[in-house]
Amino acid sequence: MITTRNRNLTDLKNIGKKIACRLNEIGIFSEDDLRRASPVGAHRMLKERYPDEILPVCYYLYSFEGALTDEHWDKIGEKKKQKLKAQIG
Repeated sequence: MITTRNRNLTDLKNIGKKIACRLNEIGIFSEDDLRRASPVGAHRMLKERYPDEILPVCYYLYSFEGALTDEHWDKIGEKKKQKLKAQIG
């Protein structure tokens, strides 16, 4: 289990420079910020900021969840993916 929670976004699994920049634009700058916002909350904030853009759930929602659980986004499990997807509506 990882105990350091205030890592830079790009130090997290699934978060590259592009996603980190997008998160910075909505006020998320660290792992702690992402935890506070939650994967669903961060996805919603990005949808609000970019209403005309399609945000692939695997690229954003699942990546955020995987970043916080230190897993590749495709390894978080179908049950968790469905639960997250249901929360974004």
